[in-house]
Amino acid sequence: VELCAVLLGDNVEAAAQELVYRGADTVYLCDSEALATFDIMNYRKNILAIAKQAQPEILLLGATPIGRSLGPRLAAALGTGLTADCTTLEIDEEHHLVQIRPAFSGNILAHIKTDTRPQMATVRYKIMQALERDCTREGRIIRVDVLLEDPLALLVKLPAEDEKRQSLSEAEIVICGGRGLRKPEDMALLHDLADAIGGVVGCSKPLVDEGWLDKEHLVGFSGNTVRPRLYLAIGVSGSSQHLIGMRAADTIVAINSDPTAPIFEVADFGMVGNLYDLVPRLTAAVRKSREADDTGVPVCG
Repeated sequence: VELCAVLLGDNVEAAAQELVYRGADTVYLCDSEALATFDIMNYRKNILAIAKQAQPEILLLGATPIGRSLGPRLAAALGTGLTADCTTLEIDEEHHLVQIRPAFSGNILAHIKTDTRPQMATVRYKIMQALERDCTREGRIIRVDVLLEDPLALLVKLPAEDEKRQSLSEAEIVICGGRGLRKPEDMALLHDLADAIGGVVGCSKPLVDEGWLDKEHLVGFSGNTVRPRLYLAIGVSGSSQHLIGMRAADTIVAINSDPTAPIFEVADFGMVGNLYDLVPRLTAAVRKSREADDTGVPVCG
């Protein structure tokens, strides 16, 4: 089975070769200054032209803001169906794509097949593991003549206030708070730990519902999927919809006063106790260790 990728952007030829190293047999490269900034009309036009030419059996996009915008428009133009936010993909005995996604707030997993072609799905970000880089792989990079729509508006990138802030979905360390926290001000405990350990703060759905944090901080089925090296679940019970977004973390540490909390079933390490006692002690221990690393001299006391 030939695996093809489509890459759009400006000055991205090196990234096309990287896709070959990571498993692509053919990369369709749309390289143009006009594609440096995401424009849904231009991106749709070029991907659609490639899809009509290549006639793939399966067409996948990431379930990112860009992928969620492009997916329905491409599916409508190609006259096919689309399954959104898949967490698993399988091929059945008849070589059909089985698209698996949570349904009913993550309480069941729906198995979906598409009769039309191509079979289209968007896949949750970071839900799948990238292949190891193999610099010996060879593949084709096909430069495609870029198609552009007449501009309807001028796109200008404005620097965001939080441009330098680390993205939750890209973070190597995530500190997530749950309903075990008593009031919004207590989120300061998590921010202190995040500052000490170099992590990013997230939260479970109840805290977003109560307005403690914005949805961009949400980990779970209706928010972000994360795959950090370290995931600290603090006061998080571990509902099924939350586990969907974080169970692929390399190491999961749970802090909860309830020893029967579901989060302990997926945790690699667990601490049963009062988070208001354990988190400040953990923060102090991390800072003490960092001081020793910075000076090269163990900190006594």
